[in-house]
Amino acid sequence: MVRRLLVLTALTALALALAASALAATITVRVEGKTRSIFGSLPVTVEASNAMQALDIASTLGEFHYQVVDSSFGPYVSQIGKYPAAGASGWVFKVNGASPPVGADKVELKDGDAVLWYFATFGDLGGPATLELKAAGAGCYALSALDDAGKKVALRSASLHVDGRRVKVPAGGKACVGRHTGLVRAFAVGAVRSNAVR
Repeated sequence: MVRRLLVLTALTALALALAASALAATITVRVEGKTRSIFGSLPVTVEASNAMQALDIASTLGEFHYQVVDSSFGPYVSQIGKYPAAGASGWVFKVNGASPPVGADKVELKDGDAVLWYFATFGDLGGPATLELKAAGAGCYALSALDDAGKKVALRSASLHVDGRRVKVPAGGKACVGRHTGLVRAFAVGAVRSNAVR
């Protein structure tokens, strides 16, 4: 009888594990800190079912600390790396460039989703824009700035950084850096730095 119970328990645990992995999606995750990239400047592909799980996997792969506290609206990420949330500043996330209207543990990810965790200071108009960089031809790149809703907003004083050089990005968002060997990143006043692109 005990043996049957153990076998049944093991089979149930296996079924739950398989079901959980079947629900996981293949996504990319990146974590941008207050002063530097913490994980995945080139977004890293992982299997995760929600944004909280994506952060947990990233913390294991990148060997960084994060802290979660219970709040009235569910689990809240109160710290990633060195900097804790305080006042109007804290840790937030976007999926595919937009801030979801639910907590990180409630977001159901789909294959191909991109999760970005970042440190932000919020004002009257919400959080800072997040920058997204894409290759746009040989040595050229297209830069977009996205608000909390994932809508494009005007770029302010943006530049591409590569191989120790800075190239100003015009208002249209496209700039060419010419030949280079390093990764290209975008920075703009009051915005969260971009992903890196080869």
